[in-house]
Amino acid sequence: MLIKLYQKSLQLAAHKSSKIFLAIVSFVESSFFPIPPDVMIVPMVIAKKNDYLKIFLIATIFSTLGGVLGYFIGTYFSDVGMKVVEFYSYEDKVVNLKDNLTKGTGFYIWLATLFLAGFTPLPFKVFTITSGMIGFNLFIFLFICLISRGLRFFIVSYLSFKFGDTFNKFMQTEATKWFAILGLLIMFIAGAIYFVTK
Repeated sequence: MLIKLYQKSLQLAAHKSSKIFLAIVSFVESSFFPIPPDVMIVPMVIAKKNDYLKIFLIATIFSTLGGVLGYFIGTYFSDVGMKVVEFYSYEDKVVNLKDNLTKGTGFYIWLATLFLAGFTPLPFKVFTITSGMIGFNLFIFLFICLISRGLRFFIVSYLSFKFGDTFNKFMQTEATKWFAILGLLIMFIAGAIYFVTK
């Protein structure tokens, strides 16, 4: 099923209304859909290089809006939200998270976790839904979604614009590892700056 969805997403990237489909995929991916927008972003940018900023903005804005949908699913339809969480086998982590939030560092741990989920290949929808379940601050949630998703999609769009098929091949083989490393590096630098300036 996932392979079929992946292939369908690639086909939509070549459609004349690809930007509309990118907006839809970006929106639903943040709340339940399993295929990330990157699958469409890379071929779209390679086909229309001058539109790479527009493609990045569409993915970022609609992914953030989809994150808000996920947040409200977690807030008002937690039973439905837990079905999505269970699909990705994250139910134990959600329970542990709720326990950790009672501790003083819980807020900062979730802040870092949400950023990494938005930036790396972790299932972002699990964390948008969970944010609603735990009542995480909505304005901070929006800010982190915009930053993490925007940073990720800008990097994907820009490198697709700059390196074309070479970057496409890289995304198919090494993307998961390098996005995870880069996300952790960004969090380490941000943490170091915070503690130095505190």
